[in-house]
Amino acid sequence: MTSKSLDHLIRDWRPGFSLARQFYTDAAVFAQEAEQLFPEHWYLVDHSSRVAETGEYFTVSLFGESIIVIRGRDGKLHAHYNVCRHRGSRICSKAEGKVNKLMCPYHAWTYDLDGTLRAARLMHEGFDKSEYALKPCHIREYKGLIFLNTSAGEAPDFDEMVAPLEPFLELHGLDKAKVAHRQLYPADANWKMVIENFFECYHCGPSHPELSAVHSLAKLLAFGAGPGSGPIEAERAFQDEMQTWEQNSRDLGHHTGMYNDEDPNRFRAAMRTPIRTGFLTETKDGQPAAPLMGNFQDYDGGHTAVSFNPFGTLLMSNDFAVLFRFTPISTTKTDMEIVWLVDENATEGRDYDVERITWVWDTTTQQDKHIIEQNVAGVMSDAYEPGPYSMQEQISNQLMEWYMRGLSPEIPEALDPGTVPT
Repeated sequence: MTSKSLDHLIRDWRPGFSLARQFYTDAAVFAQEAEQLFPEHWYLVDHSSRVAETGEYFTVSLFGESIIVIRGRDGKLHAHYNVCRHRGSRICSKAEGKVNKLMCPYHAWTYDLDGTLRAARLMHEGFDKSEYALKPCHIREYKGLIFLNTSAGEAPDFDEMVAPLEPFLELHGLDKAKVAHRQLYPADANWKMVIENFFECYHCGPSHPELSAVHSLAKLLAFGAGPGSGPIEAERAFQDEMQTWEQNSRDLGHHTGMYNDEDPNRFRAAMRTPIRTGFLTETKDGQPAAPLMGNFQDYDGGHTAVSFNPFGTLLMSNDFAVLFRFTPISTTKTDMEIVWLVDENATEGRDYDVERITWVWDTTTQQDKHIIEQNVAGVMSDAYEPGPYSMQEQISNQLMEWYMRGLSPEIPEALDPGTVPT
């Protein structure tokens, strides 16, 4: 596909409708996204407890690149492209481990944990090791969370990105958490179809009976995919229950409220809402499944959602947190990974039960994988054409507006938010 044909697709896009098939299937579109859109964002990739000790590392795939995240001798996290500076071999072939040094398995070039080249055998006179450090990737460690950015130049302002979300995160003590379980759900689907599905709850009733049993239907209709995701009438109908819960939560000293980004070029949001009457946490029976986290001294029956951008979201109960990471792998493959977090002092089998804390989102994500891949099959048909978003898919509509602005600066910055066709 030429840039002209991509420009043509952008010009033909209709706000309030899903995208043309080529946006989901064409490799040239994905290449343009990797060059123009992806480097503009920080990606939530994991929790710091995975690399707590010196030399502990893991590799992460971002947009076709393999990146090594490792704890250095200075106690800080470092991120290196997993490419030897000699002939380009992968250095780390395992997903995770612990090392004293990074050694290329091909010709044994050896790097320190901070990426500096320490040894390169039989090189010519005048060879300067300082010129051949591993290429770095931007990395930030924040409240126990690890973020990467693949910009070739200066990274976007991280502190500005997280500032409005901090009150919601502070409550949950993620810097004093640990990983209880992680699960990968590879999807044979373009990343936009995966994320579109995540940010709408129009499908929740028909497709997710377990999720709909944990959260009240009134709440899912009003705020199932975040602030502003449902019809205004649904928000009004939920208002009394919401206000009563907020007052009770504030009486306990807990942060409440919502944040919805007004910057059309971003996609940040945060909110605290009640789960459902009688539920203290997000489990099958609503009863606690782990020790309280962070600043919670008692259960308020609340649920905190924080989205840094379309690729990284946290959904947090009082006693455990769920980290969602959506990673574009190729045009038609996306990794959905979920990491469940509990208090760092909790002991499995005594203080928490993995099956109980993972039940609702493991079940829901398996269902999502199925419906997304069914959606892919339909989009591949010649009969497919973009369809109109419902009043409960307003975040999906905003997501597409955000996406189009990322590809084309000519897209107006003041589209009517949440506009859907009638």
